[in-house]
Amino acid sequence: MEDPDWLAECFEAHRGRLRGVAFRMLGSLAEADDAVQETWIRLSRARTGDVENLGGWLTTVAARVCLDMLRTRAVRKEQPLDSAPVSAIPDPSRRVDPEQEALTADAVGLALLVVLDRLTPAERIAFVLHDMFDVPFAEIAAIVGRSPVATKKLASRARARVRGRTVDHAGLTRRGEIVEAFLTAVREGDLQALLALLDPDVVRRADPRVIPATDPSEVRGARAVAEGTLRYGRTATRFARSALIDGEPGLVVAPHGRLRIALTIHIENDKITEINVIGEPNRLAELAVSILRSGLDQDS
Repeated sequence: MEDPDWLAECFEAHRGRLRGVAFRMLGSLAEADDAVQETWIRLSRARTGDVENLGGWLTTVAARVCLDMLRTRAVRKEQPLDSAPVSAIPDPSRRVDPEQEALTADAVGLALLVVLDRLTPAERIAFVLHDMFDVPFAEIAAIVGRSPVATKKLASRARARVRGRTVDHAGLTRRGEIVEAFLTAVREGDLQALLALLDPDVVRRADPRVIPATDPSEVRGARAVAEGTLRYGRTATRFARSALIDGEPGLVVAPHGRLRIALTIHIENDKITEINVIGEPNRLAELAVSILRSGLDQDS
């Protein structure tokens, strides 16, 4: 039997890497710490005397724990998006600083986490392990229960969704610039800049979930839309990122990489003519979201 102190010392040497792997898979420091703790429990119970590469063994175990957690999360999809996450291994004594989690998510790339959250659990595992941590497909295949060839295809599909489409069409690029200018104007509270971007007859439609009950779900006219956007939108812009939504430039609001709100923005003649603010979980799940390559470069 391995010496417990030696085993604990070896585990601590790998803890940082395991936490990084788990965070990129799960998008939450709390859940990542749960996964790391479960990995330690499994290590302490295992017979590892014949293990030649303990780091690789621990990464495999952590990945399997994360895969189970992602599958559990997928089963809970029907729960409201703002419900408290259920930890796989609850620990009431531990507290995660929301500010720390936000900073860590920024370091990884909120934009990347948003897209990862749209992948299937197996796609997410394959992409994170191979593209971020150079784990061979043969090892990943054993984790996800697929052949190496099928696992390579999982990673390829995930890679395509994460990278999104290359924005090389002038019109699409221009619309993306207008969306960025819209986001900047809202963040800075610049009413005049916002009015300059909006068509005089612009319409904004919003799910009841994302606006006060006393407000209308539909607002028309540049000034009414601009003032309403500044009144309710400035706080949310801290977590907003540009994205391709169903193939067109838009915005996603994603605290710590979890998609909460999507804005589809229609543009004609360099003016915003329609804004749809989507917050209903069922509608969000139907959207095809990918991050503009430039946005991914900036955030990652």
